[in-house]
Amino acid sequence: METADKTAITVEATVNAPIEKVWESWTAPAHITQWCHASDDWHAPYADNDAQTGGKFKTTMAAKDGSFSFDFEGVYSNVVQYSLMEYGLGDGRKVKIEFVGDGDTTKVTETFDPEDQNPIEMQRGGWQAILDNFKKYTETGL
Repeated sequence: METADKTAITVEATVNAPIEKVWESWTAPAHITQWCHASDDWHAPYADNDAQTGGKFKTTMAAKDGSFSFDFEGVYSNVVQYSLMEYGLGDGRKVKIEFVGDGDTTKVTETFDPEDQNPIEMQRGGWQAILDNFKKYTETGL
């Protein structure tokens, strides 16, 4: 899939939690399975994450009614603890996540190459919904 000529999509959220808590929630599989879904009729029944440069991750995202599931997976090209994650997906797309802590708040910014199957706004909305679930979970669920 060719994405070089496409404009990357950015979503962001400010989480009311210190950077250490945000990082733990983002990287620990036990936490990932609690927040990694775009709507309440989906869930993440499985997650594995080796959050280091060269490490791999995989999260299974599934409809709760069993009608559909897929694995979201890739390989980290650059990980700087409490600051940055960059990874490539199997289809060649790139993702960059920046974490900027400021005391009891942390800004999380995700920038990703779009895919070809769905409209840009749908992709932005889906990634933003997952990020919003992450924010809610990290602020209240840990």
